[in-house]
Parts: sequence; C-alpha cells; structure tokens
Amino acid sequence: MAVAYSPLRSFSELPARTRNFVVLGLMLGLLLGALDQTIVGTAMPRIIADLGGLDRYSWVVTAYLITSTISVPIVGKLGDQFGRKWFYVVGIFIFLFGSALSGASGEVSSLPLIGDGMNQLVLFRGLQGIGAGIMQANSFAIVGDLFPPARRGQVQGLFGAVFGIASVIGPTLGGYITDNLNWRWVFYINLPVGAIALAVLISTMPVIRAHHGDQRIDYLGAATITAALVPLLLGFTWAGGQYSWTSAQVLVAFGLAAIMAVTFCIVESKAAAPILPLDLFKDRTFTVSSLAVFATGFGMFGTILYIPLFIQGVIGSTPMESGQVLTPMMIGVIIASVLGGQIIQRTGRYRILGILGPLVMTFGLFLLSRQDVNTTNAETIRNMIFIGLGLGITFPVFTIAVQNAAPLNRLGVVTSGVQFFRSIGGTVGTAIMGSFLNSQLSAQLKMNVPVQIQQAMAKSSLGSQSINAQALVSPQAKDAIQAAFDKLPGGAQLFALFDHALRVSLANAIAHVFGIGLFIVLASTLVAIFLPELPLRRSNSVQPSAQIQSVTSSHRTAGVLGIAFAIISREAQRPDADPTLLCRLSALANGELPREWSEEERGRAVAAEIVEPLAVSLLATYASGGDQPGTSPDAVEPSVEPAMAL
Repeated sequence: MAVAYSPLRSFSELPARTRNFVVLGLMLGLLLGALDQTIVGTAMPRIIADLGGLDRYSWVVTAYLITSTISVPIVGKLGDQFGRKWFYVVGIFIFLFGSALSGASGEVSSLPLIGDGMNQLVLFRGLQGIGAGIMQANSFAIVGDLFPPARRGQVQGLFGAVFGIASVIGPTLGGYITDNLNWRWVFYINLPVGAIALAVLISTMPVIRAHHGDQRIDYLGAATITAALVPLLLGFTWAGGQYSWTSAQVLVAFGLAAIMAVTFCIVESKAAAPILPLDLFKDRTFTVSSLAVFATGFGMFGTILYIPLFIQGVIGSTPMESGQVLTPMMIGVIIASVLGGQIIQRTGRYRILGILGPLVMTFGLFLLSRQDVNTTNAETIRNMIFIGLGLGITFPVFTIAVQNAAPLNRLGVVTSGVQFFRSIGGTVGTAIMGSFLNSQLSAQLKMNVPVQIQQAMAKSSLGSQSINAQALVSPQAKDAIQAAFDKLPGGAQLFALFDHALRVSLANAIAHVFGIGLFIVLASTLVAIFLPELPLRRSNSVQPSAQIQSVTSSHRTAGVLGIAFAIISREAQRPDADPTLLCRLSALANGELPREWSEEERGRAVAAEIVEPLAVSLLATYASGGDQPGTSPDAVEPSVEPAMAL
C-alpha cells in the first residue's frame, strides 16, 4: 500500500525565514558529527592516561565506525519509506545521549556486564556512532528532497564547508579542552550544540514523505552484514595483541566473518530491495572506485588516529600542540578538494586525479614511515600536508565517477555504496593498524629497554609491568616511575635511558603502522589506473536502468558504423565498383526504384540516397557525443538500429 504524503520538493515552497532555519539545523547536525570525528582523536592519549587500556585504543574509533557504517544504508531506506525529519531528530538525540555517557565513562569504576572505564567508553562510542549514521544517512537525502538539482550543489558545498571548518578547528579545540578543562568536555561540548539543532529542526523542518510507494527493507541483509563485520573487526583487534594471529579466538572470528560474508552475498542476491545490490559490481567504474576508496579510507583513518599518539608520546608535545599539527593537513584537504572539483568541472577529466591523489598520499605516508625519535613538529607538519593534499584530491573523484556512470534512478545506491566502502576501509584500517601497533610495541620494548634497567626495575617497587608506553602519554605515570627511579643508585641516568627507550620503541612501532598504510594506498594508486573515464553527463534526464554505459558505447558504435558505411558508399559510386557489392545494395531497394533499372544502377542509387546519408548521420552523432540541440542520449539507438539492419 502506498504511503500517504503531501510532497514538498523545493525550498521555494517555504518562507525564506523557515528555509534559513532548516539549513541552520542541518548544518548544526553535521557539525556535531564532523567535530566529533576530529576532536576525539586529539584527546585520546589523555583519555588513555586516565582510563588505561592502551590495548583498546583503536576500539574507541572502531566501535564508532562500525555502528555508523551499518546504520547508513538501513536508515536511508527507512527515511525513503516514512520521511526523514523524525529519523534525523532521533539520530541527533541518540548521538547526544551517547556523548553524555561517553563523557561519564569511568566515573563508576566498573559496571556490570561492561567492565572498566575503557570498556564503557567503547560501548558508548558505539551508541554515538548509531546516531551519527542516522544523521549522515538523512542529511544529503534531505537536500535531494528539498532542492532542485540547480541549487543542490550550492547547498552541498555549504555542507562541505562545515566539514572543512570542523576539520580545521576540531583538533585544536580538542587539544585546548584537554589541556585546560578535562577530556570529558570533548564529549559534553556536543550537548549545547545538539540542543540548539534539535530545537531548530523540530520547530521549523517540514515532514517530507517518500515520493514512491511502500518499500520493503532488507532486514536480513542488515543482520548478516553486521554479523560479518563484527567478528572480522574483533579478529583484527585481537590478533597480535590480546591473542596471537594463530590463536583459536582469532581464527574462529575470521572464520565466522567469512561464513557470514558469504551468507550476506547470498541474501543480497535474492533480496527484493538489497542494501548493497551485487549487480553494481558488474560496472567497472563502481568496482574500481569502491576498491580505491576502501584503500584511501584505510590509510586516512589510520594516519589521523596515530599522529597525535606520535606527537604526544614520541615528540613530547601537549594535546593542543598535536591538534595544531593536524590542522595543516585538514587545510590541505580543503584546498585540494576544492581545486580538484574545479579541475574536473573545467576539463571533464577525473581519472588522472584519481591516480594523482593516492600517489601524493603514498609519498606522504612514506615520509611518515621514516619518522623516528628525532623527528620535529615541523617535519611532521610537512609530512601531514602531503597526506592532506592527497586525500583532498581524491575526495570528489570517485563519487563523481560512479554518479556519472550510473543511471539516475540508481544514483543514491551507488553514492551510498562508495561511502560504505570508504567507511569499511577506515574501520578495517583502524583495527589492523591498532593490532599491528600492539604487537610491534611489545616487540620493540623487549628489544630497546636495556637489560640492566629491566633487572633494576624488577628488583624495585616498579616491577616489570611498568615497562610499557603508558608513561609517555600519562604525566602521572611518568612522575611515579621517575620517583621510583630516583630511589635507585644512578636513578636519574637510568630513568633518562628508560624514557629514551620507550620513545624509540613507540616511534618504531608507529612507523611500521604507517608502512602498512603506505602499501595499501599504493595499491589504491594501481587500482585507479583501471578507472574508466566516461564523458561527464551534461544532462540530468532520466535514463533506463540497464543503460549504465550504453550511451558511450552507442556513440562508439555510431562512429564505427558511420565510417564503414561511408567507405561502402564511396566504393559503390566508383566507376569500377565491385559488381557483387552493387548487387547486394540493389537488394535493399525493396522495389522502390524503377524495375527497368539494372542492378548496377539500383546499387549506385542505394549507395547515394540511403547509405551515404546514413553514414553522415552516424558520424554526426558520434562527433556531437549526443549533445546536439534537440538530441538526447536516448536518441542514439534509433540511428544505430537501422544501420545494423543494413
């Protein structure tokens, strides 16, 4: 049964005051999610120092990414069915509730079934991710509901500016709050901003119903993809840290993930409205773009997550200073993204940028992988700028590519699909890099802490458990260890050696992490070489769903046939034309030419009056690309079919 609704498709139907308030509410909602992704990373070393749990460092981000990624396609479909306003409002409320709980993590030392403060933070960050996914799924869809295509780009550019501003001020704001207030306010700051967004949206945003009939939701697909992702990421998080790579726990997790991934594919192949239609992968543009954004997401999230740890733990800077180092990277992202979009718009070329962006990012990761205990803030800033430029170049490329290759009735599907793989890349990358960091750090500490220091610590009140990198990010832990060393003979010298060994170990471990990112993003560069470069569509006219790339192939066919028929016409009109050719052409006259004419005369007439004009028409179609006035891409096929008949 169709959904009852009163459609509202344009802001022109709203008073200007209401229109401005709706835009403000959406921007505030986007600001919440964008700030949270950048502000928390800067505060994480201090959070670890307070709550402990360095082995679960990556899961604070991973939990958020898992839940937000899974929420996007599910809630996007529900918004199509029932309208988006109240889903968006509920998403903000869930996000704020998760923020309040995250800020209170560890206030109660241990909760039943949850555990210590770090476990609490991981769980509540997952709740935040659900709210963020709901907001992300609906924000750009609301723009599509309310704005005509001519204005939609302007509003999305405004939203892009919100992400850019959040990326620039987020790290510095996170460092300032951590240094001058408390890390808990990194989460509590969301509450007043979210309250304003809720008030604005509830009071001004119209209820926009779906423009189509009732749609079935792929609940089984949502369940199976969740069941595949969770054990996969658990396995990557456990491996090399809490458990070995060959342990039963890790192997069972990977095995269950593989089984559920196969189940998901089977379910999606039979679903009426699948979350991720498998036939998308028949299109090379979508497949290449998905692989490329997966790899760049892998490198991006891993870089942003571990740069603050390097700056604070190895260089010894404050959280605010580490945020300032991230800011130039984000400025590079904004500048390169804007320039990349302009280049694509002016030239119509995107493939070269799809190769250049990951290549620049690979160079930046190469520089990061060579950082050591002697690296300065200035060198780190230089390296991060290369990362930002590479990321910015790639941002518009692959979305534009898949949207251009797909028919308009699948535009939302392919766009959300690419966003999904970018998020999955970030989630898997964070988990793998966190797992590798844990294993490498343990090995580096055993290698770099001198034996005499290990023996001295074992005999003192410190104990061997103090040999970890916690002292590099926790001033309290560092002071306690230094005080214990002062009681030992030559304690000051021993502590200096110990501190240096910790820094060397952490620097080497993080450098190995960046090395993984380097090879993954380099693979993205190689994959992007196979990205097809289709002519950018200049019209938003609706095309049949089967015609993903048929316009381009039809133009090529028209060109080939045009050349072939031009040659046939020329050969048939030569004085010494082949009699067999003229005989076959005369058969196409179908009795419309005088019967008293000879086969040679009828053949020459067909060549001049039918074949030659057809060749001219086909070549004109090919030369124009289907963009002649009054000609649509769909008009190409009728011209080709008579040619194929001939």
